[in-house]
Amino acid sequence: MRIIAYTGKGGVGKTTTSAATALRLADRGLKTLVLSTDPAHSLGDTFGVRLDNEPSEIIAGLHGVHIDTQARFERSWKDIQGYLLKLLAQGGTDPITADELTVLPGLEEVLALLAIREYASSGGWDVLVLDCAPTAETLRLLALPEALGWYLERVFPLHRKLAKGLRPFTSMLGRADAMPPEATFDAIVRLADELAGVRRLLGDPAVTSVRLVLTPEAVVTAEARRTFTALSLYGYQVDEVIANRIIPTVAGETASRWQQGWMQAQALQLAAIGDSFGGLRLRRAPYLSAEPVGLAPLRTVADELYGELAGADDPAAVSGELPVQLQVESRTVDDGANPGRSEFVLKMMLPNVCSADVQASRSGDDVVITVGGHRRIVSLPSALRRCVITGGSVADGHLRLRFEPGPRPGPTRTTGSVQ
Repeated sequence: MRIIAYTGKGGVGKTTTSAATALRLADRGLKTLVLSTDPAHSLGDTFGVRLDNEPSEIIAGLHGVHIDTQARFERSWKDIQGYLLKLLAQGGTDPITADELTVLPGLEEVLALLAIREYASSGGWDVLVLDCAPTAETLRLLALPEALGWYLERVFPLHRKLAKGLRPFTSMLGRADAMPPEATFDAIVRLADELAGVRRLLGDPAVTSVRLVLTPEAVVTAEARRTFTALSLYGYQVDEVIANRIIPTVAGETASRWQQGWMQAQALQLAAIGDSFGGLRLRRAPYLSAEPVGLAPLRTVADELYGELAGADDPAAVSGELPVQLQVESRTVDDGANPGRSEFVLKMMLPNVCSADVQASRSGDDVVITVGGHRRIVSLPSALRRCVITGGSVADGHLRLRFEPGPRPGPTRTTGSVQ
């Protein structure tokens, strides 16, 4: 089972790339499902077919679907929403306002993730190709499973214990309905389990690859670099970069000044792309003479990206070696004053940043890492929970945090920082 997710700045051609890749995979004989998680769905328009909330056949072996989060909301959130609506009604909130208040921020992204997991676990497909929303929305989508799972695992059990303790007293006071029913708690536990499954699925580099689509322009390339950093922070495997809409080279004096300007600017950006993405495979697609809509033009795009079908590259293959996103190394340090001192290093892939860009601090059994407005809470392995952070550095595309055995930190005590 393979999952390939395409994302990039709006307008760079990620939907075209997703559609062309899915078509090539189906032409190779793989049962392929291409899904749009972008609220502004255009996947069906690219194929020239109508897609809706259930998989529809595009050609033999290829189906497409627009994930309808509203329909999934109706099925998945009712138990929790019912309790919240009842609670707000008791406080005097009118029904229309209450209905709006119970649609939590980020819920659409959660439901889209659960849909991906549902299709992946169904056994009906060899490959899922995800046409993701533009980068900002995609990063929110991919950050959710771990962040929300952390909350549900660490904070929610306290709420449940408190409710169980108070329920006898509220019953004596005739206010048993003031506490959430067990069905509500059970629904949230199911949600936590499902999100944990999503994180395992999307975070497994042997299963899921994220591929960045860009055009060779300065602003677009800069955003793609930041996206690469953020995806690495969250622990997702990026294995390819697709440079789209490259102006074909025109030899001699036949090129206009407009063409010459674009060719020169794009050549500079393509060289920078090679330096910015840590040896990732770079695929190229030219600016075509017509909009690639429909099966024949999409096959032309696939030929440009992967070569002609006979003997061409396999789009489902993982490009390059699978790097270890997060690992712990132990070593003995002889520094004269403390010979044989033990030290641990938490190593995380974190490209395109320097030490000044990163903040990392210890909080209880977690380390909180912040880069450029993106934050990840990493639960420490048991070997590091009785250690303190003694320093950190960023080099060679990796963050390294040093730990030494010491007194167990308090639940919110900051014990070290990269800066």
